[in-house]
Amino acid sequence: MNTAEVLRVFGLEPRETRIYLALLESGPASIRDVADRSGINRGTTHELLKRMQHKGVVSYFPKGKRRHFRAEPPSRLKELALNHQNQVSEAMELLEDKVIPQLSHLQPITGNADVHYYEGDDGIEFVLKDILSTVSDQPNKTYCVYSAKAIRRHLYRPFPNYTRARVKLGINVKVIAIGEGGRDAPLADRKWIDEKSSENAGSYIAIYPPKVALISLSDGDLPTAVVIQSPTIANTHQVIFNTLWQTL
Repeated sequence: MNTAEVLRVFGLEPRETRIYLALLESGPASIRDVADRSGINRGTTHELLKRMQHKGVVSYFPKGKRRHFRAEPPSRLKELALNHQNQVSEAMELLEDKVIPQLSHLQPITGNADVHYYEGDDGIEFVLKDILSTVSDQPNKTYCVYSAKAIRRHLYRPFPNYTRARVKLGINVKVIAIGEGGRDAPLADRKWIDEKSSENAGSYIAIYPPKVALISLSDGDLPTAVVIQSPTIANTHQVIFNTLWQTL
């Protein structure tokens, strides 16, 4: 990240950053001088300076009939960052305790499964992160998967540190590997189905109630995924998995 990108994270838009840097270099200056140095028209500069004054990164003093503005010391930016961090923390608490429950009530209650479709590496990364997020919130941090040989080398391409992230969260996984291969990993139990027909199997099925994710490869090795959120469907898959696991 460059300076402008860092400051944007903490509430200064790019034009405000240009004005702040211009004031640091010039010292106290009139609106006209600030506008000339930053390359922003005077009307916009005036509005931005008022916003920046409210944020506490610039101040002004009267000089004759004009206002002259000056940049607050760079150390003031740390206070801005800490304030932003506190606001985010407070918002996260409200999101968890109030906002999400309130918004969830807006969804119609039906008996149908909630189905979502994803494709490409970005979509698969989203699904893998959803597995970790969902399972990490459960008392029994364990999920189950069927993993076919043909998809293994493609599955974690968008999220190469997936296993490390899973272990860090203390999440266990039971794997029924279809076909040879598959590496042992921490917090993972693995059993195999070695069938000749397994060469035609090219999918990865994750069971993490109340969801089931089905990831497969289409033409050109484009990964696609379907996530079904349904306690009934997920529990049915879980029963089938547990039964097969005991026979292997």
